[in-house]
Amino acid sequence: MGIIEKLRGELVDIIEWVDDSRHTLVWRFPRHQNQIKYGAQLVVRPGQTAIFVRQGRVADVFAPGQYRLETRNLPVLSTLAGWKYGFDSPFKAEVYFVSTRQITDLKWGTPNPVIMRDPDFGPIRVRAFGTYTLRASDPATLLAELVGTDARFESEEIHELLRSIINTAFADVVAKAELPILDLASNYQHLSEQVRGAVVQRIDDEYGLEIPQLYIVNISVPAEVEQALDSRTSMNAIGDLSAYQAYQLGQAMPLAAANPAGGLAGAGVGLGMGMAMAGPMLAGAASPGGPPPPPPAPASWHVAEHGRTLGPFSVPQLAQAAAEGRLRTDTLVWTAGLAGWTAAGTVPALAGLFQAPPPPPPANERD
Repeated sequence: MGIIEKLRGELVDIIEWVDDSRHTLVWRFPRHQNQIKYGAQLVVRPGQTAIFVRQGRVADVFAPGQYRLETRNLPVLSTLAGWKYGFDSPFKAEVYFVSTRQITDLKWGTPNPVIMRDPDFGPIRVRAFGTYTLRASDPATLLAELVGTDARFESEEIHELLRSIINTAFADVVAKAELPILDLASNYQHLSEQVRGAVVQRIDDEYGLEIPQLYIVNISVPAEVEQALDSRTSMNAIGDLSAYQAYQLGQAMPLAAANPAGGLAGAGVGLGMGMAMAGPMLAGAASPGGPPPPPPAPASWHVAEHGRTLGPFSVPQLAQAAAEGRLRTDTLVWTAGLAGWTAAGTVPALAGLFQAPPPPPPANERD
């Protein structure tokens, strides 16, 4: 084999890139001393662009297709030594393949909260996260501004820069939107498009990149703000707070009556709840134009039970306790004006509580 045949065997015949990765933006074709044979085949697959670089500048750009490298389809390289004579001689150039398809599953998020002004809650801090896609829109600019002489350029190498740009754009868009926090969820699509437009405006001309899609997946607020929102939602669901309070008191009265402590303590709690529930009702029954009814007289009776002093109780409370058998005639009571503890049956103000009920009417009268 002659020296010419040996040289031809070492030169590149087919230039192609079979991309088996998902996040590679630029890949440089490896070859011995950058030598490419005249008439070699260049294969550019869909979603790729091939760029020839010689002496630090872009020589030619090839769209998807198959090419035979010769003088007529390499006008810039046609003046190189050897090629201009049409000889079967090599030339030196670097070949870069640029992926022009979309790179998906890229995520972004705000590392620090963004402060916004809400008309209901005032200044609050929000966080956001989402996804975006990336694509090379100007391969020559991308090669010149970011890749340089790297043999392989991955999307992860620019991911942090893009996240910073997206976060800045998000903070600016949310601040200018002046939307209440309760309306942000219904405007995710509109806000996402605004953020995407602000990001593309910067990276398209500067880096030769494009973000075809950007989505805001969630905007969250601090835990204390979430609790305030939940409380407001619960109050709106309740509606009439006074009616709800009366209902809650009514539900609690049977529990108080079944209090294991028993005695007058349980009766006092139950009657106290009843009076508290009746208070709003009496206030609602008053005439709209007249003054509110006077408050009930404060309870002033104290009862001795098992060595303890219970009370104060009002007369209606004692009446209910007497009717239930918890207050007897020998139960000691005291109130202001009495010399000391006195049996309830001997106190004129309470004697009427222990009167026996009238007997049932005769049978013929009941009929």
